[in-house]
Amino acid sequence: MTDAAQIPDEAHPALTAALTDGELQIAGRLTDASNATYLAVLSTALGLIECVYKPIRGERPLWDFPTGTLGLREVAAYEVSCAGGFDVVPVTVLVDGPLGPGSLQAWVDVDAQQTDRLVDLIPTEDLPREGWFDVVDGLDARDRSVSVVHADCAPLRRMAIFDLLVNNADRKGGHILPSSGHVFGVDHGVTFHTDFKLRTLLWGWAGSELTEAELAGVRAVRDQTPDRLFELLAEPEIEAFWERADRLLARGRFPRPRGHRPAIPWPPF
Repeated sequence: MTDAAQIPDEAHPALTAALTDGELQIAGRLTDASNATYLAVLSTALGLIECVYKPIRGERPLWDFPTGTLGLREVAAYEVSCAGGFDVVPVTVLVDGPLGPGSLQAWVDVDAQQTDRLVDLIPTEDLPREGWFDVVDGLDARDRSVSVVHADCAPLRRMAIFDLLVNNADRKGGHILPSSGHVFGVDHGVTFHTDFKLRTLLWGWAGSELTEAELAGVRAVRDQTPDRLFELLAEPEIEAFWERADRLLARGRFPRPRGHRPAIPWPPF
């Protein structure tokens, strides 16, 4: 595995898009999303920027998250991604769009052919696969044994640490997007809960030690918490975020699945 602290390509347009002033127009709806999600185009003085627009009023109520907060959590996740040097979340801001306030995130052009080099569903008989972790086994529609696997690689390891910090309850394979040599994570609406909610495919490093560079990233975001978080999250959620960071720094290891809640999101892709 390469060094998980390697510096990502910060020239990627999804990390540098200036989603500030401009006219936002809806181009279409992304129908496979659970909440109202739209492909939009932001017209700026520098040109057109494709984006994903999620109006708050289109959020489906959840029993365990306060209503109307998912968009705020999307932006909070971006702020943590930047502050810790993880750079796994595309530029994400709050806007007052055509359908009201919501989150706006830079669009990511996905390299579809690279996706199965990060996460994959394979026949269990093909295990072990060198350079991969076996996460969960099951049966397909024909009762054949299959396994969900993910690569042992630096970008996914960096994403796994980020997910621990933000307490991501929905790291599915479909939320991991390879693009021009970079790996992005999207759909961070169910994050920052005060209870332990981590559900992810990226359990391959469970129990392994964090490197000094990884600990430095955790320490940076703990000691220099973005001011923006205090506008986006409730005080108990920020305190729980600090506790997760302190626990990682004290133990210096990836945690293992715990509690009675499912550790894997369903469906996994």
